[in-house]
Amino acid sequence: MVIMDNDWGSITFIPFLLALKADWKVLGLTSCTCNSWEHQQSLHALATLALGNLTPCVPVIQGATFPLLNTYQRFQAWEMVHGALPYEGVFRPYNATLEALGSDPTAGDDPWRIIPEAFTEGFPSAALVDALHSNPANAASFMVEQVRKYPGQVSIYVAGAMTNVALAVRMDPHFADLAKELVIMGGYLDVNLFQVRGSLQQADDNSDINLMIDPEAAKITLTAAWPSIKIAGNVANQVINSQAFLDEVYQVENPYSTIFYNNYGTYFPFWDETAAALMVDPSIILNSTTFYVDVDTSYGSPSYGNLHAYQKSLMPTGVRNVTYIHQIDGDRLHSMIKAAVQYPATC
Repeated sequence: MVIMDNDWGSITFIPFLLALKADWKVLGLTSCTCNSWEHQQSLHALATLALGNLTPCVPVIQGATFPLLNTYQRFQAWEMVHGALPYEGVFRPYNATLEALGSDPTAGDDPWRIIPEAFTEGFPSAALVDALHSNPANAASFMVEQVRKYPGQVSIYVAGAMTNVALAVRMDPHFADLAKELVIMGGYLDVNLFQVRGSLQQADDNSDINLMIDPEAAKITLTAAWPSIKIAGNVANQVINSQAFLDEVYQVENPYSTIFYNNYGTYFPFWDETAAALMVDPSIILNSTTFYVDVDTSYGSPSYGNLHAYQKSLMPTGVRNVTYIHQIDGDRLHSMIKAAVQYPATC
């Protein structure tokens, strides 16, 4: 069983397809503010589930609208001191022109505004939107409820900011230890030279935006008492999409393969997909290390929101061990994605 928390978008459906294809029970998709505002992301989750008629069996639950402490203004002030990030997620400056062209909304006065043009997968039906808005549950309470209902059985997958998970940790002191595991995408280590010696795209690929949108939530989450934590950090950049793979997947046409072919592009790594794949099939992992980690939450630090690793004899108090994945079987990842997109699971 898994709860999948993400900043869902038009092309981020492959992680839940991978879980469903592996016969995992997806208890729900929860949405977070990271690449864009939570409200837009939850509607993307609905819309991409609807592509495969999956809304009857996979609910969408809205999460926190704002990070615990971070704001657009606070983030911009940090950048003035420590330098700009090549990718700023939801804290990119508001750009009306880009939004008119179909970009998901970023910083502005209204985090609840919706950009219909961004829904290349199709906008969800009015009935689905009404059901989402009338649901009184929130992501954190839903996570606590499900972990209490199925103790020791629920994986928590996080491929965006960790705000919702941190709130659940604070709501219930036994939430983390009652879960099966935490699997996250994010947490790069030793990538500073990649950020300065390559293109802006390479710097973008090594920007730890999932942690930096809400560093305090990342610290709360990664120091909680999970039975196991798997981190897909640097390894998430290992496998990059290609035109040849797009063509191969599109040999079987369906709504998912069509969106993948037309919109995924060939310049992004399979970030979220890597984390989902190693969760549902750990045998894909070829190399990993166990060590201790912490998140820098000093606002005055140039490493604010970044992960730092320790051996046990040198670690500070209050941190815990994680399994950090270094290498996966890239051919297996391609095979898993191809099968999940060409022949998606049904309700």
